[in-house]
Amino acid sequence: MSQRVQQGGRPGGSRFAQFKLVLLGESAVGKSSLVLRFVKDQFDDYRESTIGAAFLTQTIALDENTTVKFEIWDTAGQERYKSLAPMYYRNANCAVVVYDITQAASLDKAKAWVKELQRQANENIIIALAGNKLDLVTENPDKRAISTADAEQYAREAGLLFFETSAKTSENVRELFTAIAKKLPLDQAGPRNLRPGQQRQGVNLRPEANQTQGPAGCNC
Repeated sequence: MSQRVQQGGRPGGSRFAQFKLVLLGESAVGKSSLVLRFVKDQFDDYRESTIGAAFLTQTIALDENTTVKFEIWDTAGQERYKSLAPMYYRNANCAVVVYDITQAASLDKAKAWVKELQRQANENIIIALAGNKLDLVTENPDKRAISTADAEQYAREAGLLFFETSAKTSENVRELFTAIAKKLPLDQAGPRNLRPGQQRQGVNLRPEANQTQGPAGCNC
């Protein structure tokens, strides 16, 4: 499990915990836009689709003594890259499965990812379901294809965290990752495993360096 917990020397016993997080979902649901908003507080209307995967990091201070660092793998949603997914969710501590609330079929794909994670990933993995592009239905309610109630019921039955998000407006983005951080086992230290990029599995840890491994995604 890619997890590390350090006890600091400051009064009160400060803690630093590091966890591996993977994003999964169909192409064009806005996975990369969610990550870009979370990591850099930016939004790009014209992001290209992810090729392979992109790697980013971000930290969250849960309180004055507890900091969580996410090692984030943003995976490609295209079908031709699906076989690579196990390399990224293997040993992941948490996952965000994203769907587009204006596209009904994207929730079906999200449910398939959840089943795969529950069957093949770390048995203690924390999974969050994120219904993205909330801004589109705020502007035009007729665009909504998946009701909040239906998605929330599914998430509850499957044991998932659930948020509807907008990477464009930032609504519920930080709340999503904060909720995940609060569910993680901060008091359990474990060995830190090599990341796929460290094993030279074809992913550039500096995705901006070349087009093949560029960070990308879809607008939301």
